[in-house]
Amino acid sequence: MRTATRLLTGTALGVMAAAWLAAAPALAAGPSDPGGTADQRLDIRPARAVPGDPVTADTAACGTRAAATGDASAVGAGAFRLAPGGSDRTTGRFEVPTSASPGTYSIRAKCAAGKEVSGDLVVTLTTAGDQVNPKGHVKTGVGGALGPDPVQTAAGVAALAVAAAGGTWLLHRRARGDGI
Repeated sequence: MRTATRLLTGTALGVMAAAWLAAAPALAAGPSDPGGTADQRLDIRPARAVPGDPVTADTAACGTRAAATGDASAVGAGAFRLAPGGSDRTTGRFEVPTSASPGTYSIRAKCAAGKEVSGDLVVTLTTAGDQVNPKGHVKTGVGGALGPDPVQTAAGVAALAVAAAGGTWLLHRRARGDGI
């Protein structure tokens, strides 16, 4: 039995070591840049927005005098236009709808030449510096230890104490051999 256990353990360790060695070059290379290089992605400013905020999207991927069509339908804003702007960038604006839910959304743009770029927009319910602290009771249906009725809380604690004492007495009798 010990030999089989050692064989299985050794095999499992060997498989894990082989998997780790196969993944090591990818881990050493570091994280990939899913948005592409700086001139090949859609820059979203601000990167974090609340519903109702205006957002600017720009890219250098379309060239110096090319327009583009933006797509913010993932967040519910629909299509928007990007026009050539200063410093060889194509720029457009849209507004985060007030009905937008918190989350990360992919915003896309398609250049006139057919090239597509994308960037991420994070929608939150508060701005970066604001913090909302919870207030009041949470209605989970379970109740709380210090609920609105202290008499019911005391009765519940007394019932638990009686049950614990009774269980201890029965276990003690059984251990002595008296039976139940």
